Amino acid sequence: MIKIFKYSFSDLMRSRWSFIYLGFYLLLGFVLLFLNNDLSKGIITLMNVIVVLTPMIGTIFGVMYFYNSREFTELLLAQPVKRSVIFLGQFLGISISLTLSLIIGLGIPFLVYGLFRSGEIFNFLLLLIAGGFLTFIFVALSVCIALFNSNKIKGFGYAILMWLFFAVIYDGLVLLSMMVFADYPLDDFALLVSFLNPIDLSRIMILLKLDISALLGYTGALFQRFFGTSLGFVMSWLMLLIWTSVPVLLMVRIANKKNF
Repeated sequence: MIKIFKYSFSDLMRSRWSFIYLGFYLLLGFVLLFLNNDLSKGIITLMNVIVVLTPMIGTIFGVMYFYNSREFTELLLAQPVKRSVIFLGQFLGISISLTLSLIIGLGIPFLVYGLFRSGEIFNFLLLLIAGGFLTFIFVALSVCIALFNSNKIKGFGYAILMWLFFAVIYDGLVLLSMMVFADYPLDDFALLVSFLNPIDLSRIMILLKLDISALLGYTGALFQRFFGTSLGFVMSWLMLLIWTSVPVLLMVRIANKKNF
């Protein structure tokens, strides 16, 4: 697994798209901090970008890498190597390379503007960790979709639709449901639907940590009461771990049964 991971990691880190991804965050970080010179405001702005962009990039890279390296994967499958080892190695290579690009791209501007001399270091780390989780989750989901669909166009289309559902459509459906059933108590429903979407869950955790729960609207007080407690904080991270583990296990299960 380590050898496959090293190959996938080095292959992606040499890719021009990885440099473009890193350069985008590098430029974005410097521009934001240059314009307002306020680390807290910069983190809030980046939160809105990261919770949408990192899942999209993870989805695109995951599905494209699987299809582009299909012949190499089939060559590995012909060797006396477990399928789980092959796909886990490739998954880790994709996810860690994208996460590293995110950390370096945003870390350099914030370090230059005095991150360690401010009180925002823990908020910044939370932002990076949330971005890392979203990358791992959506890379795994996109690989699962690619394994289900041998047709490259269909697989890519379903992967983009999956990201679009979690990033946009899901929130619209939740808002519509809460408007239709506004006369009923929806506290438990609001908490449940927030756990069922890793993008929403990451956004809520970051907003509460930044103490700007007012941006969550009329549900802000509810989220503050639950996610602001130690139990809510632990359950949030546990749910993100579940969101990461389940797609990975599903990916391994599909790969073991798939006829290449």
